[in-house]
Amino acid sequence: MLTVKDHNERAAAIYAAATGKYWIETLRDGRHVLIRPLSEKDRDREYAFIQRLSPESRHMRFLAQISEPSGPLLDQLMNTDGKQRMAYVALAHDNGQLIEIGVSRYAATGEHECECAVTVADEWKHLGLGTLLMEHLIKAARRNGFHLMYSIDAASNVPMRDLARALGFDRGHDPDDSHQVIHRLYL
Repeated sequence: MLTVKDHNERAAAIYAAATGKYWIETLRDGRHVLIRPLSEKDRDREYAFIQRLSPESRHMRFLAQISEPSGPLLDQLMNTDGKQRMAYVALAHDNGQLIEIGVSRYAATGEHECECAVTVADEWKHLGLGTLLMEHLIKAARRNGFHLMYSIDAASNVPMRDLARALGFDRGHDPDDSHQVIHRLYL
């Protein structure tokens, strides 16, 4: 296993080759990750990321059992325009490659409101990555004129509950499904 210093040194050259808008962020354990808007060139990474998620993580993200990220689902996840539909991807260095380790996204559901979601790879949880991804997403939603961001989650999703609380979201029960909650953030 690489030390944090070795990881960051090996990652530096790959991260430096990134183009466009991006940020190098530091996780709680000291490792650096690259966060940038999701683009079409990430399609294979997004597919591989979903494939690597545990069944529980997939269920919490999609509120359904997804065994295979099919073409239509992947098309929907990759459909971003930077305004009405936005996504940020977190990438980490792994043996000379960039792999997707997390993603946050929102999609407009009304003129000034959007639904959001965040997913972090199982082995990268509890390092602050979800918070970093959501902070970028919240800034983008504000910049793009949204006034309300919300997330519909399983009531049993304790990590999302804790993340939403830390980010200032309110939590309420879903009136249509007692197994779900709605987290709301007024922007």
